[in-house]
Formats: sequence, C-alpha cells, structure tokens
Amino acid sequence: MNTFVTVVLAAGKGTRMRSALPKVLHPLAGSPLLSHVLKTAEAIPSTTSFASLEGLVSSHRPIVVLGHEAEQVQAVFGERCRYAIQEELLGTGHAVLAARAAVQELDPLPDTVLVCYGDTPLVRSEVLASVLAEHYARRATITFLTAYTEEPSDFGRVVRDDSGRVMEIVEMKRATEEQKRIKEVNSGVYCFDREWLWPVLQVLPRNPAGEYYLTDLVGVASREGREIATVAGTLDETIGVNNRVQLAEAERILRLRVLERHMYGGVTVVDPATTYIDDEVQIGCDTVILPGTMITGKTIIGSGCRIGPGSVIDRSEIGERCTVRNSVVEEAALEDGVTVGPFSHCRPGARLGRNVRMGNFAEVKNSTIGAETDMHHFSYIGDSTVGEGVNIGAGTITSNYNGLTKQKYHTTIGDGAFIGCDTVLVPPVTVGEHAMTGASAVVNRDVPPNTLVVGVPARVLRELPPSESSPQESNEKE
Repeated sequence: MNTFVTVVLAAGKGTRMRSALPKVLHPLAGSPLLSHVLKTAEAIPSTTSFASLEGLVSSHRPIVVLGHEAEQVQAVFGERCRYAIQEELLGTGHAVLAARAAVQELDPLPDTVLVCYGDTPLVRSEVLASVLAEHYARRATITFLTAYTEEPSDFGRVVRDDSGRVMEIVEMKRATEEQKRIKEVNSGVYCFDREWLWPVLQVLPRNPAGEYYLTDLVGVASREGREIATVAGTLDETIGVNNRVQLAEAERILRLRVLERHMYGGVTVVDPATTYIDDEVQIGCDTVILPGTMITGKTIIGSGCRIGPGSVIDRSEIGERCTVRNSVVEEAALEDGVTVGPFSHCRPGARLGRNVRMGNFAEVKNSTIGAETDMHHFSYIGDSTVGEGVNIGAGTITSNYNGLTKQKYHTTIGDGAFIGCDTVLVPPVTVGEHAMTGASAVVNRDVPPNTLVVGVPARVLRELPPSESSPQESNEKE
C-alpha cells in the first residue's frame, strides 16, 4: 500500500504579529492557527475526494517543522504530531529538507510528501485530498494547488507554455511585466514524489535573497521533463496569516464557515453577523441561537434549545430543550429542560439538574442543583449540594467564604426543602429534607428534616407536618 505524510511548515518567527506568542499559537475561532491545519490534514482520509484512494493509500501522523519557540508549540500539541527542527531559517525548501530525517524514519516509508503551511488555517481537507488524488492519478513528480484571481498581488505566477504545460513558478519580484499579468497564481500546497524530492533539495541553488524556495522545484521538474500536475482552488483557501489584520480576516471567514455548518445541520442562527461560535462547538438540531450570543471552547448543546439573546456559553454541556437568556454559562453542565436567566451566571463547576429553573440575577458556582428545583432570582449558591424539588427564595445566599481562615465551606440542602427570602446560609451547614427557613433567617447550624427555623441566628420554631413541609407553591412563583 502507498502512503503519504503531511509536512507542515511552521518555523517562521512571525515578527509581523508583534507578539511574544509564536504565530501558529495565536487563537482562531477558539483554537490555535496550527490546530486548524492539523485538523485539516488529519481529516483527509475521510473526505469524498479521497474515496478513489481508499484502500490504496494510507497516511502517517503529520510532521511539523518548527524553529522559533519550538518548545512552546510542542508543549501545546504534544504527541498529536511529529516534529522536525529548522535550525536556520533559510526558506521553504530548506524547511522541507529539515523534515527529511523525520520522514525517513517512518515505516512504511511514504512515497508522497504533502506540504502545506502552519499559518494557512482556511485550507479545507477536501482541497488537500483533491491535490493528493490528482497526484496519484497522474503519477506526477509534483502536484500543486493554484488559484485564479483578478488581483494577483504578490503571489507567485504559474507560467505555462502554449500547450498549457507548467514551466515554472515565478515570484512576483522576479516576474517580467508580461508575467505579472498572469492570473493563475501559486497557492502554496504541494505534493512531491519523495524519492525525487530529497536529492533535488540538496542541490537546489539559493535564490537572490539567499534562501531555498520550494517554488524553484517546479522549474527543475519541468526542465527534467517530469510530470507536473495542478489542481485549481480558490484563493481564500490559502490565505496566509502574517499579521493581526490578516488574522481578523481569517477569523471572519472561518466563523462564517462554522455558522453555515451548523445551519446546514439544522440549527437556526437568527443573525450570523452578531453570533460567534467556535470551531469545536457541537449543537443539536432545532436549537435556536439568538443575536449577540458567543459559544466558545468545547461546548456541547443539545437539540431544541434556545440560547440568547446576549448569552455567553463557554466550555459547557447543555442538554436538550434548555433556555439560556442574556446569561453566562462557563465550565458548567445543564441537564435537559433547564432554564437560566435573564442576567444570571453559572460559574465553573455548576451542575443544574433536569428542569431546574434559575431566574434573573442568580448565580451558581461549584454546586450541584437537583432536578425540579426553583431558584428564581437574586440568589447566590456556592460550594453547595442542593437536592431535588427545592425552593430557593429571592435573596438567598450561601456565605461560604471565611475571610479569617481563607477557606470555603460546603452547604447541603435536602430534597424538598423551602428556603425563605433573604436567607443566609453560613456553612458548613446542612438543611434537612423538607425543612423550611423563615424570611431573613441566618442559618449557622444544621436544620433537622421537617423543621421550620426562623430568626438571627436561626432557631427551631416547630416541627412541620408532611403537608406543611412540602408546600405546593412558593412566594417566588407568584
């Protein structure tokens, strides 16, 4: 079976980004630039363009060529890819040659080397697969991606003879006036025959800038009479990110793709212009995303939900048929049927059970709220376990932080408890099942089940019969 390996060139300093962060680690739609390129390379075998090669060609883990701040990049991506180091930054040809040792160590040895750039996050897997498929179909020595544009700018021009055969790629600064008028440009994705590639790279002359360019290999192959194939793509596929203006443009294009993917998958995005969804987000069908909403990180949202307007969901799991209005949910989990907001906040560690109703100006942090619990407004629950069917009255707070010992203590509220308005729970404390607290009570000791406590500090007023300790309606539902 034939094999190919993707070599990603990511050794540049990225000086135009004006940043201490390596260019390929700058975030784009929630993930580093390089992550998008690796994801694209990893998905090649699953594309329709690769179907003709299925069972005939297999892939290796990508090899990333690093130089500047290599340790930072390796720390982020770990064993997701292999690495090669370009000690001196002497051009793209030199960068590919730096990967030779890593390629030659692969078993089985790949017959094809696919080369792309770590700062071109918009290229699609289908496009890379198309280049590979054409390369194998034509049994070419070189296959590369081109594009047609009315404004070629500084892209290298693809020079062909009268019969259409590729002769060379001429960089803009070396092009004649006639060549500058060529509309077909090089897009920077290449397939090379491995056995031909290494010997030619080793003798490739430096260009006038003192560097070794991959584009010069096309001219070498042409003069040798070798087969050179091309695949036509679109220019925006290979937009390079060299500064923050280009980063913002890539962000715009990629986010639109993400929104379109969700909309084609059955998600309603009411206003794409004001909706931001990261690339790794998963959303179920028939969910509606309202204007001004941001959904970031590895967030999963079920079907039939209504998110927004003006909500922020970050690295959270939201079940089916949930509503989050004008609220923030971060590193939290909402089970099916939960409603949050408006103007509420689920902080990290919040877990809201089935059909929990969390109203306006409420906050939950590092706590589990049981199913069918009502927490309608103006409340704070932190570092707590709240049972099922509990009513949290307006203004209730857990006073869980001890400023003297700098510790946070735990509060437990049993099933069916009724916490009256403005109750202050001073942990560590437990409120038993079906217990009640009176309005403005300060609870600093455990409350037995089926007991009513009132006052400051709270004291037992009386035991509650079953019918009274399980009220059907709270003052918060009026």
